[in-house]
Amino acid sequence: MAVDVSLITEARAEKLKVLAANRQQGLTVILENIYDPHNLGAVLRTCDSVGIAEVYALYTIESPEALKKISGHKSSSGSKKWVDVHIFEEADACFTAVRKKYDKIYGTHLGADSVGLYDLELDKSVALLFGNEHRGMSEEALSLVDGNFIIPQSGLTKSLNISVACAVTLYEAKRQRIEAGMYGGDFDESNSYQVELFEKYVVKSRPLR
Repeated sequence: MAVDVSLITEARAEKLKVLAANRQQGLTVILENIYDPHNLGAVLRTCDSVGIAEVYALYTIESPEALKKISGHKSSSGSKKWVDVHIFEEADACFTAVRKKYDKIYGTHLGADSVGLYDLELDKSVALLFGNEHRGMSEEALSLVDGNFIIPQSGLTKSLNISVACAVTLYEAKRQRIEAGMYGGDFDESNSYQVELFEKYVVKSRPLR
């Protein structure tokens, strides 16, 4: 280990190892011009809950300042500490960075070619894009994704709040990944991804002894 694990208690170290072991390689979220601190905080909390280690925030119109406001926001409950946020101001740069790690990018958009959420293979390497609270996905983002999906709904209201839509989508991803055996494994010290995350979380933890 490259970090001093004695900075934290043994019990804390074990919790962080479980956290690192259940972080999902091949699953992330892209947020395009999401500006409401409550939505941002709620999304990060959901990401942490399902085991997402990083998200991408693209700001081509709105300001990324909203991200700075959520550290103490109750909807985030400290999850910003455990989920890395990569901020971009150009779509091409953002999508290029995402594609270096993830195979497919799907956006939430109602179109003629959109598929249902439950038809997506979310146990594969995928990034899920959620657009602005009012405008949805931009035309530029639509031209860069591999496909679009919708969340099946039965009521008269055919739209969901961004944080709710993200939660529904990510928990479907978690369901599929549980069935694929992608949760619940032990911490593997030969797994460089898990070790890197564990060391990062040790540094982020407060000394508890």
